[in-house]
Amino acid sequence: MGKILKEGKWVPHQLNERQMENQKVISKMMLQQHKRKSFLHQIVTGNEKLIYFENPKCTKSWVDSGQPSTLTARPNRFGKKTMLCVWWDQEGVVYYELLKPGETINTDHYRQQISNLNYALIVERPEWVKRHGKVILLYDNAPPHTSKPVKDTLKDLAWEVLTHPPYSPDLLLQITTCSDRWHTHFLSSTSKHTKKWKIGSLNGLPQNKKSSIRTVSTNYLKDGGNV
Repeated sequence: MGKILKEGKWVPHQLNERQMENQKVISKMMLQQHKRKSFLHQIVTGNEKLIYFENPKCTKSWVDSGQPSTLTARPNRFGKKTMLCVWWDQEGVVYYELLKPGETINTDHYRQQISNLNYALIVERPEWVKRHGKVILLYDNAPPHTSKPVKDTLKDLAWEVLTHPPYSPDLLLQITTCSDRWHTHFLSSTSKHTKKWKIGSLNGLPQNKKSSIRTVSTNYLKDGGNV
């Protein structure tokens, strides 16, 4: 029959007809805009990921027939953790920060992150203004992202916000790169690096661990992952 068996994917929300139509309209609009003039190089986007301080790794081992494999206790998901916030463009990571344990993103914090990101673009991408022009920000519709103080900050910076329909994480990835290879690789590579971390506090995080956040993406792009 030429078919293959594929496992389904979890989605955050079951879209109704109106939401699916809205998603289709916005997708067509983005494609038309891209055909008129490419804007992917202007997009800056970000994401958050929880990082656990204890990340035991379940390893493989050579054992005799009938003998049990190595046992590894599951990590405590209620244990100490922090949130990693990362912002990137086509060239790689522009800005990142580790929140304090237990700290979450609210309007004030996100507004400050936008200001920090703007400064990081000036430092990390000095050619941005000359070559790219305005920043096109791509993010989801979380309340801290769409609050009035954040909108005011974006207006002051003269940044454009890319239209993004609600409950559409798949569209978020596709608009970013026209392929989810980059985003998927970035998150999986970041997970691979951070799962090796075992620290008692943020002060105990070695500098080489911090730099791995940048290298997982930059190396991928240098190897041909750019779009």
